[in-house]
Amino acid sequence: MVSTRSGSERLRIIPLGGIGEIGKNMMVIEFGDEMLIIDVGLAFPEEEMLGIDVVIPDMTYVLERQERVKAVLLTHGHEDHVGGLPYLLRHICVPVYGTRLTLGLVEDKLREFGTTLHPDSRAIAPGEILRTGSFTVTFFRVNHSIADCVGLRIETPAGVIVHTGDFKFDQTPVDGQVADFHRLAEFGDKGVLVILSDSTNAEKRGFTQSERVVGNALDDIFRRAKRRILVASFASNVPRIQQVITAAYEHGRKVAVVGRSMENVVEVALRLGYLKDPGVIVDLQSISRLPDDRVVLLTTGSQGEPMSALTRMAMAEHKRVEIQPGDTVVIAATAVPGNEKLVHRTIDHLFRLGAEVIYDAVSPVHVSGHASREELKLMLNLVRPKYFVPIHGEYRHLVHHAELAEMMGIPRENILIAENGTVLEFHKGRGRIAGKVQAGNVLVDGLGVGDVGKVVLKDRRQLSQDGILIVVVAINGKTGRVLSGPDIVSRGFVYVRESESLLQEAKERVAEVMNTCEREGVTDWGRIKAHIRDALQSYLYKRTRRQPMILPIILDVNGGEEE
Repeated sequence: MVSTRSGSERLRIIPLGGIGEIGKNMMVIEFGDEMLIIDVGLAFPEEEMLGIDVVIPDMTYVLERQERVKAVLLTHGHEDHVGGLPYLLRHICVPVYGTRLTLGLVEDKLREFGTTLHPDSRAIAPGEILRTGSFTVTFFRVNHSIADCVGLRIETPAGVIVHTGDFKFDQTPVDGQVADFHRLAEFGDKGVLVILSDSTNAEKRGFTQSERVVGNALDDIFRRAKRRILVASFASNVPRIQQVITAAYEHGRKVAVVGRSMENVVEVALRLGYLKDPGVIVDLQSISRLPDDRVVLLTTGSQGEPMSALTRMAMAEHKRVEIQPGDTVVIAATAVPGNEKLVHRTIDHLFRLGAEVIYDAVSPVHVSGHASREELKLMLNLVRPKYFVPIHGEYRHLVHHAELAEMMGIPRENILIAENGTVLEFHKGRGRIAGKVQAGNVLVDGLGVGDVGKVVLKDRRQLSQDGILIVVVAINGKTGRVLSGPDIVSRGFVYVRESESLLQEAKERVAEVMNTCEREGVTDWGRIKAHIRDALQSYLYKRTRRQPMILPIILDVNGGEEE
């Protein structure tokens, strides 16, 4: 039974990430003074985020109320749902619940960060019920592009929430675990206040194909290939890895795993029983002693990531694997939005090296892990919610999903399109948008978390586009008289040997500024630097139409000593 609470307390649903974007999913469910967190993901940096490693949600709202957090619930093990968890657990000691594979992948990641899960954390199975505070959570099975995925039914004193997680309805899943249609229908029969539903494929008509379609394509490729086969996939797509292993076994080949993230996932999935190896997996060193027609390399790099194994092979920079003419390279993934150029560049390089490259545009070697429109309709028909909130998608996906929900009979006033930080409040069976809390991006650069902001990124963009000009002048700090210089150092702006006249004129402009400052008795370094910067920016833009970063350095020399 759910504990009884005062009717004055309100249910609040607050997305901190994953709304109006792909990635860094994080949702807060709040009733009274108690809070649940669903998923803590990350996103990979956009092109203009120079030097940034990953992006995580702004967790300020949670960290300021950490004593209220009862648990973290994980829907599945993809990075965009669990990758931000180590950054949260640095600050909050709270139990984490997820399926066996999800927690296995999380524990592996936490070890890299030098931390561990809360001792009360445990693996849950689909169908299991968890009671914590005012919340009763039922985990139900869904299909996706990773094994062991669940959605959540969260019962609260104010009503029932259904959170689908990332899902599709695969009628013939590789592991035989079909989504829990019966339980979803039961939820609908008992009544659901609000559903939070995956919107990623809300633009796509029909049904998403079964993962077994990829298995059939792989079987055909393995039958035709005469030499080595290299398969690049998302490391976390365990069902697809299983199909590669199965195809290798059926065609008399051995499989070696290349790439750290792929190695980690395969090791965890084998240990927990989510991958079955019929004796085909061998180490990379052993594969070199086999004939080419018995070799399969399973690798990372399906997104063209610069440091991934496949990209380094395509650039002939991998230490242990060299692409050879006649190799068959299968890119068993589709490009994540924003990665298209990287993927296409990798494919071109592989073709130049003489490989046959097979990718989703020419063969069905990838299917989505997200529900298309007919499956989204089915979810709504099964659950029959009073309110509908589209989640997990860019804004256009949310709008398309909202239109679909209205078509299915949900009143327009009961469809709430949120943004990150939006507070969705439910009280006495009625829902509304009730304000906003702090939300946004926190940039992770090396060991720094959140110390790189808009100003630093602007400087990095300017440096990458037009370079830097360093101006060094030594002056007498008391009189303002120039003792030496100005000297100019250019990096990334112009080639010095071919721009001597430009830089000489730039020195003369600086000298004019210094003379003016000396005549006027200006000794404030900040004002002198500003005058130098203004004079050079105007001059250089007129001459080159470029705007390098200008960094004046003034040395105060008194009595021959530098201060």
